[in-house]
Amino acid sequence: MQDAHNKFDVTDFHGALLDIMSVMNHPQRDETLLAAAGVKLDQVLFPLLVTIGRYSPQGVVELADRLGRDYTTVSRQVKRLQELDLAQKQPAERDKRISEVTLTAQGKAITTHIDDARQRLMNQIFTNWSSEDVEGLFRLVRQYAEAVKVKAPSGE
Repeated sequence: MQDAHNKFDVTDFHGALLDIMSVMNHPQRDETLLAAAGVKLDQVLFPLLVTIGRYSPQGVVELADRLGRDYTTVSRQVKRLQELDLAQKQPAERDKRISEVTLTAQGKAITTHIDDARQRLMNQIFTNWSSEDVEGLFRLVRQYAEAVKVKAPSGE
């Protein structure tokens, strides 16, 4: 049984998460990934395209929440992705009054190239890691992500 009274010092863990987020949010990282994928895309649209690919179908409000952006900004960016034939809107299955965003075939092809490039680049990081360590990291990060989704810490 888990001890609900454990008081872990999360300082180093939180610092590591901030380090990871800093790298992931750096514009140069996006440029590197897009170049490795052979994809030409406005860097501002990149996180939205990837998020649609990962979580669609979703409404614009949900996408904005996931990205920590304003609804109107994401709505404009979705419109731009539609103009580029990378995303499309359709009525939601559960409520036809709501529009959901999905990727078009061209959008899926681009995200496949991005996913392949991400695999290559991230696997370079793990070159000197054991398979057990990599698998353990992936398992624990997924476990942490699931726990955070259920109950996010207050005050963060």
